[in-house]
Amino acid sequence: MTQILVLGATGKTGSRIVPRLTSLGHTVRSASRSAEIRFDWADRSTWDQALADTEAVYFVPTETLGLPERAELVSRAKAAGVRRIVQLSVRGLDADGGVPETEAAVRESGLEWTMLRPCWFSQDFSAPDFFLPAVLAGELATPAGDGREPFVDVEDIADVAVAALTDDGHAGRIYELSGPRAITFSEALALIGAAVGRELHHRHQDLADYVAAQVAAGHDVADAEAVAAFLDGIRLGEDDYISTGVQEALGRASRSFEDYVRTVAPTGVWNP
Repeated sequence: MTQILVLGATGKTGSRIVPRLTSLGHTVRSASRSAEIRFDWADRSTWDQALADTEAVYFVPTETLGLPERAELVSRAKAAGVRRIVQLSVRGLDADGGVPETEAAVRESGLEWTMLRPCWFSQDFSAPDFFLPAVLAGELATPAGDGREPFVDVEDIADVAVAALTDDGHAGRIYELSGPRAITFSEALALIGAAVGRELHHRHQDLADYVAAQVAAGHDVADAEAVAAFLDGIRLGEDDYISTGVQEALGRASRSFEDYVRTVAPTGVWNP
């Protein structure tokens, strides 16, 4: 079986990928700043130890990770004998037909690579560091307006990642990942509210006010501005389309937002 390094092993996708790989019999190196196998983007001395004796890597760059760091990580991976890299990216990057700078290090590496490009996660509504506090309060304010988003279930991202890490036939593929239907934030909250018996509302908030609110809540200004811009893109309809990457990679339909709600509501996470 393959030995696989999962970077960001405690994150939304990594925490789901690790148990899937383990259940298939693969040896998994779960790496993060606090794990036994330590990996810290800010400490290059941790990189080679994490990459040692690894055949495949799940590569999750942070939003602020520079291009030189990405290129150096890929170079070290090649030197360590890695033959396959699966990178988590974002949907819609190469509308102009070129290779996005943030993907170039992996796609031009000469290794077997697969690019995963999801849209917004369904799990953003149950993430403590994202929409969950507002959902618990009963009102979510964003710049998304009445724009529609085909939220993708992170379970689907994990399934595609595992397939790309362990199976042949995914090298050189770019999988754009979404759910099967685009919905507004108001519709998403209505589905959650119906499942838990609460009235939940979405309120449009202009960009400046949204950024100010996020900064007041402790978020970095640059991060708040980046998220606000993505949400404004939803308002403008830039994300209102369906992608078929889950079907292409797995031969099945993607999970719907309703599927996500039915799974998560019984956990009580949305009960204040």
